[in-house]
Amino acid sequence: MSSPDSPLVRVTHARGVTTITLDSPHNRNALSQRLMRELLDALAAAGADDAVRVVVLDHTGPVFCSGADLAETAAAAASGQMPAALLGDVLAAVADCPKPVVAAVRGPARAGGLGLIAAADLAVCDQAATFAFTEVRLGVVPALISATVLPRLSPRDAALYYLTGDVFAGARAAQMGLVSAAVPGDELDAVVKGWCESLVRGAPAALATTKQLLRRTPAETIGAEVAHLSEISLRFFGSPEGREGVAAFREKRDPAWIPQA
Repeated sequence: MSSPDSPLVRVTHARGVTTITLDSPHNRNALSQRLMRELLDALAAAGADDAVRVVVLDHTGPVFCSGADLAETAAAAASGQMPAALLGDVLAAVADCPKPVVAAVRGPARAGGLGLIAAADLAVCDQAATFAFTEVRLGVVPALISATVLPRLSPRDAALYYLTGDVFAGARAAQMGLVSAAVPGDELDAVVKGWCESLVRGAPAALATTKQLLRRTPAETIGAEVAHLSEISLRFFGSPEGREGVAAFREKRDPAWIPQA
């Protein structure tokens, strides 16, 4: 069992590939402030290291990422220092990393976790993994993650899953473009390995510039977009609906806005 001081993000290196592993399985790799700060440090180090050619974003435990740390969010609501305030920095760090980023999604992802997946250049999931934009069911808005998610999805797919909060599986995630591929769990490592072998054959500067070409949102506007979306996200996390939704989720009950009859 890990100690309270154990890292929540672990980093390993091999043959030009840096693997950054979310290692907070006790809370389903929730996006706590500490985890996000460690992730930002790891991404910055990988981006600045010429020996790193590819970054793989992986995880321990059965869940890739459950989204915002709701226990931390509830405790921080009174001060306004929401964990979500760092999420924009994390999404931008993944999207703007000069090295190709590959997400290895071995299990479910929710809310902010989907933003992380969409920020990666390539993503493969276990076809049994499930996904959901759960924000509206918590009384909040999938605002910040829209910077990375909406360019991946058609407007109809985005509306269907943003508004309903319904769960969808790996094959659907691949069909709609949230991930690049959905495969049986025992094939996932081979897919990641094959992609990394292909990516390291690309010239570093050419890959970095090609990443910029592939972005629908110009790099110079991402910061402004994230700032605007962050304001929306934080406003709803601190709103009466947001507080009620988080409380209801933690108490395992329906929020007050669900009709009773």
